[in-house]
Amino acid sequence: MLKLFLDRSYAKDDCSSKKPIYFLLLVVFILQSFNCSNSYSEQKKESREAIIITANMLTADNELNRAIFEGSVKAVKGDLILYADKMIVSYQNEKAGRGIKKINAEGNVKLIKNERIITALSAEYNDFDETVVFTGEPRATDGKTVITGTKMTYSLRQDRYWVENSKVITEQIRLKDKVEIK
Repeated sequence: MLKLFLDRSYAKDDCSSKKPIYFLLLVVFILQSFNCSNSYSEQKKESREAIIITANMLTADNELNRAIFEGSVKAVKGDLILYADKMIVSYQNEKAGRGIKKINAEGNVKLIKNERIITALSAEYNDFDETVVFTGEPRATDGKTVITGTKMTYSLRQDRYWVENSKVITEQIRLKDKVEIK
């Protein structure tokens, strides 16, 4: 059907008869662009990995859009694992897309990603900007380097962290009575 429409519009020589072709091509281009942008946004949504949380006990409150996980809590997102004694998960309602907004972790908090291990008394994960803020004696071990401070913010997207009142300890090698810092 499309071929017939195109053939008929080119049969005439005047420019006004080619307007339907240009309009049709414009519509096809716009629809194709729309489909590309939709597939991009779908890929972006799909690229965000699911968070899987396990615990000994779950208490859910759908009115408050909150779930409380207690006892040996473990949250996994890709290659990232977050442990705690208790996690309070705030999530969006169905109208807003039904996803996790933030996770408050309390007690024996431990985050593991590759060789990086961060421990603290508490942490808050924000899903929108994919950051974790550690408080209560945060301590990061990355290879042979240890970093401590009063507050540590870790960006999962950028794989970077910022530490307030930081102290950095690197590997130390003792050669008899001399201490050499690498």
